[in-house]
Amino acid sequence: MAAEDRLDLPMVGERQSLREQVAQALRAALITGEMRPGVVYSAPVLAAQFGVSATPVREAMLDLAKAGLVEAVRNKGFRVTELSERDLDELTQLRELIEVPTVARMADAGRAPDFRRLRPAAEEILAAAERGDLLAYVNADLRFHLELLGLSGNGHLVEVVKDLRTRARLYGLSQLAERGMLADSAREHLALLDALENGDERAAEHIMSEHIQHVRGIWAAREG
Repeated sequence: MAAEDRLDLPMVGERQSLREQVAQALRAALITGEMRPGVVYSAPVLAAQFGVSATPVREAMLDLAKAGLVEAVRNKGFRVTELSERDLDELTQLRELIEVPTVARMADAGRAPDFRRLRPAAEEILAAAERGDLLAYVNADLRFHLELLGLSGNGHLVEVVKDLRTRARLYGLSQLAERGMLADSAREHLALLDALENGDERAAEHIMSEHIQHVRGIWAAREG
């Protein structure tokens, strides 16, 4: 395998099923743009990088295909689907419509203990950003936002947002990390928790809206 075709994938263990672990790692690689649109990836080749058999990788890729993130290429593997600028704009609009008002309504000093429990996840996002670990950043970021939205008590809403977020492509993460700017975006999670703990609905609404717009900017920063 050529060096430029090798992905920075983690070895997987036994805490989750192999299928779940592989799917999580591949989804993060898709979101960061490490798995490139239009490129066909072979399950056996990916399996060798994970250090597992091809079966859980093929199963995970089929799960991603059902979500529209990749498409099967007969006798070759799976091709990463591409997103247009319009796709990215529409995903952003949906996230704003759902997440901004939902998070803002949760601002309540009386719920400060709930928000404090999310601080370790926010700090994990920042730590991953500071060390340039993009896969860890994406996984911690997804976990933080879904757990935060889970405090709304609306499980269907959480599933919808999870789907929207996993369809994203954060093409600009690597550039931000290289320039030392990814930590700035990561700190927005801590600022959001501050606003929520203080019961400041207006500040929470502003920070959440700005955060989604910043993420849209990262989506657009495609590598040449």
